[in-house]
Amino acid sequence: MAALRTSTPRLLSTTLPTLRSPIAARSYATVDTLSKPMKAAGEALSATQVPVSEKHTSTINDPSASKNAKIKTFHVYRWSPERPSEKPKMQSYTLDLNKTGPMVLDALIRIKNEVDPTLTFRRSCREGICGSCAMNIDGVNTLACLCRIPTDTTHQTRIYPLPHTYVVKDLVPDLTQFYKQYRSIKPYLQREKLPEDGREYRQSPSDRKKLDGLYECILCACCSTSCPSYWWNSEQYLGPAVLLQSYRWLADSRDEHKAERKAMLDNSMSLYRCHTILNCSRTCPKGLNPGKAIAEIKKAMAFA
Repeated sequence: MAALRTSTPRLLSTTLPTLRSPIAARSYATVDTLSKPMKAAGEALSATQVPVSEKHTSTINDPSASKNAKIKTFHVYRWSPERPSEKPKMQSYTLDLNKTGPMVLDALIRIKNEVDPTLTFRRSCREGICGSCAMNIDGVNTLACLCRIPTDTTHQTRIYPLPHTYVVKDLVPDLTQFYKQYRSIKPYLQREKLPEDGREYRQSPSDRKKLDGLYECILCACCSTSCPSYWWNSEQYLGPAVLLQSYRWLADSRDEHKAERKAMLDNSMSLYRCHTILNCSRTCPKGLNPGKAIAEIKKAMAFA
C-alpha cells in the first residue's frame, strides 16, 4: 500500500530519545489546541490533522481558460501559521491543461504565479535531483517534478504535504528531525591513514559497483514518511532514507570506521524497528531499494 494519509493519532515514546528535536517534542496539533494561539512563531501543525474537505471550501478557477479549455481540478492542502486558530483545509483550483506543463509541479507553479500567490511549497531543480518538491500526490509520496498530471479531466488530483510530518505552511513539511538523524550517521568518508602516494582514495571497479543504488539517494524523505514504523517511532528509528545512507558508507571499501558505524546502530530502535513493510521501496521516486539496504545492514550486523 502506498503512503496514504491517515488521521490516526501519532504514538509518542514515553522515553526521551537522543535525537528528539524541539519541534518533535511538541504534541501534534488538534482541534482543541488550535483554539489557542501557538506559543512560538515557528510552531508547526501536524500533517495528521484532518483538513476541512473541499466540499466545504470554495473553488478558485483558472482566470485565463481558453474556449476549448481542458479543465482539471486540483485539491491542495492549505494551512498557514499566520492563522493558527483555523483548521487546515483542502482548497480547490481549476486549471486549463492546455496552458499548463505536464507535471504536477508545473500546475503548482502556475497556481502560484497566476491564480493564488499565497500557495506555499518547495521546489528547486525541476529535474528530480534536489528532492525539494517531495509531497503526497493522490495518496503516493513522490516528487511533484516527476509526477505527470493525469490527463483524464474527470480525475481530481489531491495534493498533501508528506504524511506524518509537522507542516510549516501548506505543502512545506518540517524536516528538522530527518536531517538531524542524517547528520547522526556521519555521512562522510572516515579514515585514519592518508594514501601513501598522496593522491585520491582509490577503489576497484567491483568495489565501486557496490555503491550503485545507494549514492543516488537525494534525501527527499518520500520513503521515510511512507514507513509506518517511522510514523510511530521517528524520534528513535532512523528510517529508510537514513539507513540507506548509512549502508552506503558501510559498503564503501575506502571507509575505515565500519565498526563504529555498526556500534551506533546496535540497539533495539535505530535499525530493528524495520519490519520489511517495503513501502519505502515501492514509493522511492528514484527507483532505489531502501528495504534491501536495511536487510544488508542487518545481515552485516548478524555476521560481524
